[in-house]
Amino acid sequence: MKTRFVMQLLLRITAVYLQDLKQIDKTSQVMELKLSGAMKNQELIQMLELEKSLVYFSTSLKANEVTIEKLLRGRTIKLYEEDQDLLEDVLIEVRQAIEMSNIYSGIISSMVEAFGSVISNNLNFVMWRLTVVTIIMSIPTMVFSFYGMNTPDLPFPTTWFALLVSVVPTIICAVVMLKNSKYK
Repeated sequence: MKTRFVMQLLLRITAVYLQDLKQIDKTSQVMELKLSGAMKNQELIQMLELEKSLVYFSTSLKANEVTIEKLLRGRTIKLYEEDQDLLEDVLIEVRQAIEMSNIYSGIISSMVEAFGSVISNNLNFVMWRLTVVTIIMSIPTMVFSFYGMNTPDLPFPTTWFALLVSVVPTIICAVVMLKNSKYK
């Protein structure tokens, strides 16, 4: 009965692995909801930690699988018929846990990549907006810098004319750039 106790212990260990894998899946779903709203580095780091945990799970489950296969061959310890059936059940559970671990790892990996792409896209949008603001603000700077050179050759050397010459093209440029924007 000692071998049956070991087999039942292995079955219980595998059941605990499966429970923990389900818990990791629930945690990843919660993190996915947080990521869709927050888009911060902390949530991505937590997802990477979950992925790392799944790698450890997968590695230990594969070692368990190898051990159980050796036991199943019956060379190390003598197996009775009931023990062999129980050990086959344990092996099936371990393989299922390995498969679940690989699936969850793939899902988390693709989620991290997708949210990384979303963050990158948001960064591109912010950079585009800052570029538009920079271009629009450069027009008045150029006009006032020409009128600030104290040269007598400039037409209408008054402040109101310089203001009009800088504001009108700025407004036109802003309207054109924002109207033709691909990021509306």
